[in-house]
Amino acid sequence: MSDQIKFIVDNLNKEPFRKNYNLITFDSLEPMQLLQVLNDVLAEIDPKQVVDIREEMPEQTAKRMLSLLGILKYKPPGNATDMSTFRQGLVIGSKPVIYPVLHWLLQRTNELKKRAYLARFLIKLEVPSEFLQDETVADTNKQYEELMEAFKTLHKECEQLKTSGFSTAEIRRDISAMEEEKDQLIKRVERLKKRVETVQNHQRMLKIARQLRVEKEREEFLAQQKQEQKNQLFHAVQRLQRVQNQLKSMRHAAADAKPESLMKRLEEEIKFNSYMVSEKFPKELESKKKELHFLQKVVSEPAMGQSDLLELESKINEINAQINQLIEKKMMRNEPIEGKLSLYRQQASIISRKKEAKAEELQEAKEKLANLEREVSVKTNQTREFDGTEVLKGDEFKRYVSKLRSKSTVFKKKHQIIAEFKAEFGLLQRTEELLKQRHENIQHQLQTIEEKKGISGYSYTQEELERVSALKTEVDEMKGRTLDDMSEMVKKLNSLVSEKKSALAPVIKELRQLRQKCQELTQECDEKKSQYDSCAAGLESNRSKLEQEVRGLREECLQEESRYHYTNCMIKNLEIQLRRATDEMKAYVSSDQQEKRKAIRQQYTKNIAEQENLGKKLREKQKAVRESHGPNMKQAKMWRDFEQLMECKKQCFLKQQSQTPMGQVIQEGGEDRLVL
Repeated sequence: MSDQIKFIVDNLNKEPFRKNYNLITFDSLEPMQLLQVLNDVLAEIDPKQVVDIREEMPEQTAKRMLSLLGILKYKPPGNATDMSTFRQGLVIGSKPVIYPVLHWLLQRTNELKKRAYLARFLIKLEVPSEFLQDETVADTNKQYEELMEAFKTLHKECEQLKTSGFSTAEIRRDISAMEEEKDQLIKRVERLKKRVETVQNHQRMLKIARQLRVEKEREEFLAQQKQEQKNQLFHAVQRLQRVQNQLKSMRHAAADAKPESLMKRLEEEIKFNSYMVSEKFPKELESKKKELHFLQKVVSEPAMGQSDLLELESKINEINAQINQLIEKKMMRNEPIEGKLSLYRQQASIISRKKEAKAEELQEAKEKLANLEREVSVKTNQTREFDGTEVLKGDEFKRYVSKLRSKSTVFKKKHQIIAEFKAEFGLLQRTEELLKQRHENIQHQLQTIEEKKGISGYSYTQEELERVSALKTEVDEMKGRTLDDMSEMVKKLNSLVSEKKSALAPVIKELRQLRQKCQELTQECDEKKSQYDSCAAGLESNRSKLEQEVRGLREECLQEESRYHYTNCMIKNLEIQLRRATDEMKAYVSSDQQEKRKAIRQQYTKNIAEQENLGKKLREKQKAVRESHGPNMKQAKMWRDFEQLMECKKQCFLKQQSQTPMGQVIQEGGEDRLVL
């Protein structure tokens, strides 16, 4: 609680409230002051709430605050009894009631401002159905709902624009850049005009250029029209092919079918549809109605607390115990007739369940078949649009598969030969590397032996001396010896290579078999992977289609429910009108004068008579006013003239009083005389 009060005080001291409270002063506020603080916070959220609490009745204040809190979707803690205490606490300004409200409001002020702003335009006015029978009222209500929907869309677009990241500065920069480009283009056009004016026959050339531009635009338009007509022709050809295929399939089905089979199929369809209409759909509708009634009952009840839930659980347990006792008593009786009937009932229920399951399976199979047919038609259209060729069917497809198999076997053989060549090439490369490595090792060994004997570099110096001092014959002999050595070395190497080949032959055979097996396994893996991908794609498409169907069925169910409620409301209105008409007829026909006076017709006739009497009196009054209008106007004119005369005398008297006296006025015998 202290953290809550601290949060409230901190937010009230900030903008835009600036209350300058501390914990002690805020806690010592009187209930009226606390209500005024709550009203100030509500006024910040909704400006219509700016009211002085002292000038308003407590009931009106509580009603206004409760309505706004309901719009803002504030949920007070507790159940229905706590709601009454909440209302009383709000009226008297109780701290345990107002502190949580202030804490909730100050936590989400910006969000609540937006909600209060939208509530002014989105809270729908409920018009009674009796008034909606009038066409003008119904049209006005329809316009009101359309304007509300338009406001929703505009508000969403506004929010999207606010969050899209476009800033006014960027827009202004773009506008200024576009204006600069416009000025540059205008200047360029003016320069070009000045250049063109110096050319002879520039008007004629401009006219020709204009005509050329118009013709180019017309050419583009005609090309576009040509492309559209080509597309329409292509679609028409596709439609014709589809219709021809359907005609062929229908003719084929009609040729193969017999009247007995057709009648049998139609009878099965009629039985299935009659079962669905007479048994399955009414049961589903009844279950939906029960579920709807239960949900309406749950919604109409007030919010439940933990104690209510515990009570309901205890009641459920008691009822379950009673049911178990009744079942035990029934089992103790063990009547044979009831046992036989229960057996038949069980068998009948099992058969009905199986029947329902089979009907559902049949419905699903039909839907699946229709979906597959649609998919096949879509895929065939896509293939035709893609390469312009038709899908292969029957024997053509078999011949195409056999060609592919023969080509695949040839490809596998060639691929195997290439793999063998690659393996031999690898072996030769390896032998070459081994020989080079062996030569390097021999050279290294020779150098180490010379170093051990203390004659390092001997072979090099010996070769140099022999090369310098030896004669041609010696060189030839050396060449002969080296050739003999090389031939011997080659023989040895060939023998070694043949030995290694003979040793590696079984290994290479095993390696070839393993490679072939690896290729088969990779090919099988690729095939399985492609099958998996196609299956996954098919399942995904089926899932998306089923989701769309479920969504469509839910929307259709909602529409049917709304239509059902609307028809119920119309029936109730008609019943009320019929009841009124019957009551009116009974009152009009009855011999009792008091009942007749209650009739609407008598009331209307009485009102008509009163209005006629009133109109007669008003006409007489109008006649009297018309007769006295002329004398009264004359008398009013005389009175205005008299007022003007008196005003003139007054002005003259005042003027005489203000001027210096030039003479004396003497009154004698009712006459005025001026004596100078």
